[in-house]
Amino acid sequence: MLYMDNMKNDKRSALPMGAAPNHNTRRAVDAPQAEQDGPRGAVIRQVPAVARAAAILRLLSRSETPLGVHAIARALKLVPSTCLHILRALAAEELVTFDPATKRYGLSSGIVALARGMLRHDPFSNLAQAVLDALSAKHGVTAIGVEAASLDHIVVVAISRPDHALGLQADVGSRYPALISASGRCIAAFGGHPWGEIERRFRGLRWDNAPTLAQWRADVEVTRQTGYAVDDGRYIAGVTIIAAPVLLRGRMSHALVVIGVGEQLRRIGYAELGEELRANAADMSRRIEAP
Repeated sequence: MLYMDNMKNDKRSALPMGAAPNHNTRRAVDAPQAEQDGPRGAVIRQVPAVARAAAILRLLSRSETPLGVHAIARALKLVPSTCLHILRALAAEELVTFDPATKRYGLSSGIVALARGMLRHDPFSNLAQAVLDALSAKHGVTAIGVEAASLDHIVVVAISRPDHALGLQADVGSRYPALISASGRCIAAFGGHPWGEIERRFRGLRWDNAPTLAQWRADVEVTRQTGYAVDDGRYIAGVTIIAAPVLLRGRMSHALVVIGVGEQLRRIGYAELGEELRANAADMSRRIEAP
């Protein structure tokens, strides 16, 4: 998982942290396959128009300025006329706005209303914020709650920063490759996904100090035994990320994550932080599943 400016897995356009969609894990949107793996390995049938509309919304969410039809079509490898039809439909649904003076499109506040509705009814988000605030205040770290619904991406759904945080730019709604860093080890250990698919996706990741597959698989086994994962500068040099899984019916659905300069977290103690995260995550797992 990553929360830094120099996101290496995506390089094409600006994410909330300066990264673009991960070309290692995502198919071209103008040529979707009829079927692909969905959450928990279920096979789902793609709807091309929906996939393209979602890709447009994600592109606009990453862009610092509104974009014209041709810029959007070029970035997503769409036929311009198809792109225009989808944009007009999204505008009619008040999900994007159109500026007739500049001929450019941007996200509309309708997206905010949808996101607020989701977060309001999401039990993890409602429970996580207080936990993250306490972790951040106690240890002076950035604390993040992520959703891990599939092997494609994780999504930040809650965040807490100390007064003097490391230069992180993760925001609620940021998306990152699922298997990267500490949260990725948790997904591999507790997500219930086939190892063959995990290995295939692992080979497409980029790290500052990449582990071998054997090293990473050993880390995953340690994560399975301890209940938390540590990425000590593997993903981003000098930065340590520790994560613990929140389980729903025995499988990982979310994770609690802390991030800081390696030396800072070493002074606190990786094991101490990991055990604290594991205990908080276990408590959240029980509370989410409680009737």
